[in-house]
Amino acid sequence: MKVYQAVGSLLVGLLTLFSLEVIAESPPPSGFSKYVDDQGNIRLPKDFRLTMTHLGSWFVPEGGASGFHDVYTDPESARYFRSNGHFPDGATLIKELRSSKAGNYTTGKGVNYATSGIKQWFVMIKDTQLRFKNNPAWGDGWGWALIKTEDTNLNVSKSYKTDCLACHTPAKNKDWIYIEAYPTLTGSM
Repeated sequence: MKVYQAVGSLLVGLLTLFSLEVIAESPPPSGFSKYVDDQGNIRLPKDFRLTMTHLGSWFVPEGGASGFHDVYTDPESARYFRSNGHFPDGATLIKELRSSKAGNYTTGKGVNYATSGIKQWFVMIKDTQLRFKNNPAWGDGWGWALIKTEDTNLNVSKSYKTDCLACHTPAKNKDWIYIEAYPTLTGSM
């Protein structure tokens, strides 16, 4: 009897944890994006490396942004882009900046590779409806977030216009996205 009670308690505990995780990942009442609350606060998706599609990478050799910049989106948004040439409303893009090291390998000298050292993340969420006009993280068709490793639920950017837009200005005519490094979007092998 005690074994059945223990198993029952374990199942109740697991179901409770599963329910909390489903609630945490559920879309807000607006149905817009499960990574945005009703005030437009953006958070980093959990386990995105396992659930999202890798679009491509950048390597920055020097400076504060040095390292590997790996970019991800949800699979549905990648498929939509392939068919339509633009991201759908609610598409989430994540750029993860990782530290790098170089070493000599059989493939060559000075081979750069990503380490486990994460510097920060950038998250963008497509918004064609201008849902959060009064939130300074939203505008020009996107929600913009800079997330540091200390708190993955906190956008440390105070305003996308001053903290984000300058880096994206050269890509303004491509909906603010540098798509040339994302072969997944073109379907090329």
